[in-house]
Amino acid sequence: MGLFSFLKGSGSKALKETAARNEAKARSAEAAKERLEGLLEGVLYSADVGIKNIDVEIENDVVKVYGEAGTQAAREKAILILGNMEGVAAIDDRISVVSVEPAKPEAQMYQVQSGDSLSKIAKQFYGDPMKYTTIFEANQPMLKDPNIIHPGQTLRIHAL
Repeated sequence: MGLFSFLKGSGSKALKETAARNEAKARSAEAAKERLEGLLEGVLYSADVGIKNIDVEIENDVVKVYGEAGTQAAREKAILILGNMEGVAAIDDRISVVSVEPAKPEAQMYQVQSGDSLSKIAKQFYGDPMKYTTIFEANQPMLKDPNIIHPGQTLRIHAL
């Protein structure tokens, strides 16, 4: 037992090299996370859904989104756009609605099932399959074509 002295600068470089690699990985992982956060912010800005002061933070597979929405519909669209990105398991919504319009009821969220179509969903929620255009319009810009939806995708269904 006792204290053993060694020359600090001599010997195997393995510990120093491993520490340097681990530090570089941590920096690159943080940089990758920051790039992904910026990408998601850019997606929301380019979608032009009416959110100001967007800030996105990612923790594991949960996306925290902050901002100011002009309407409840804009808030819901932003959540759907981010939530329908691959690798996103949940959205922690921190978007505030700063609207001068009277508050509208929150839309229902519906997860597309195998065999669904917008007309089938419209019949289920509105009793009329021809109201599929209402669902399509409520989910733009996320949906580009009313004939293309995918199982697992989440759609916004607002009250008529």
